[in-house]
Amino acid sequence: MNKIANRAVMCEVLKEAAARDRNVVVLCSDSRGSGSMTSYAEAFPSQFVEMGIAEQSLVSTAAGLASCGKRAFAISPASFLSTRSYEQCKVDCAYSGTNVKLIGISGGVSYGALGMTHHSAQDIAAMSAIPGMRVYLPSDRHQTRKLFEALVKDDQTAYVRLGRNPVEDIYEEGSVPFEMDRATVLCEGTDVLLVACGEMVKPAKDAAALLAAGGVSAGVLDMYCVKPLDREGLLSAAAGKKLVVTVEEHAPFGGLGSMVCQVTAGADPRRVICLALPDAPVITGTSAEVFRHYGLDAEGIARAVKGALL
Repeated sequence: MNKIANRAVMCEVLKEAAARDRNVVVLCSDSRGSGSMTSYAEAFPSQFVEMGIAEQSLVSTAAGLASCGKRAFAISPASFLSTRSYEQCKVDCAYSGTNVKLIGISGGVSYGALGMTHHSAQDIAAMSAIPGMRVYLPSDRHQTRKLFEALVKDDQTAYVRLGRNPVEDIYEEGSVPFEMDRATVLCEGTDVLLVACGEMVKPAKDAAALLAAGGVSAGVLDMYCVKPLDREGLLSAAAGKKLVVTVEEHAPFGGLGSMVCQVTAGADPRRVICLALPDAPVITGTSAEVFRHYGLDAEGIARAVKGALL
């Protein structure tokens, strides 16, 4: 069982980048601990800025540093970064074309028992609606490394959501089939296509195995690049399928499911079922408990697929 959280992998990649390039700078909103950035702050104090609990200032300061040639990574809980500093993300980062990477840590329902105030179930919709803002949800630690290795090299703004806890490995170290802004086909199938992002990819993959045992052939597409959505990859994977099912740790509006529906309806109409969190305050509990309650675990996904195929 993997015990390394995606946020810890982010820290390692940023430390490697900071050692090579003094322009790499990390900013936190009293979140170096929850963002696993303590070792970075200790190793590179001159390339680290602690802003305190001030998310709007965090983003604006990161944009100012970026406008001076810095490669800025602004790290804050996703629930606050995507709401309190939304205007700064829109204007100071995307509209101004600054090289700021906005990292929403403890995304989705990672904070568990802290409830709706700390859950971020709207961030995919909100950030994707901003022109020029890319949105990524890596699915495991190995893909997280590949994504951040790419992000430290490019010059465009982006939003990345990372969960709080370790997730089971999907890929093998040293053999991650990663291409920037291209979805990854985890397995082929002839009956159903499961499209998932972030921490929902592992349950989707496990659901495909459960379905196979029951005679249903399900393919799985890891859509880590929610925006720009890999339209070509989606249509190719969906071709010939009886059903497309999206799975996301997000509200039912404006997220991955909505985007997949838009693409398929406009290019290759077929039935799409969107599995997501409800349009209501989410129950409190661990991530696993919340997923199980709303049918976002492997068993729940498989059950939804079987019900739709009846």
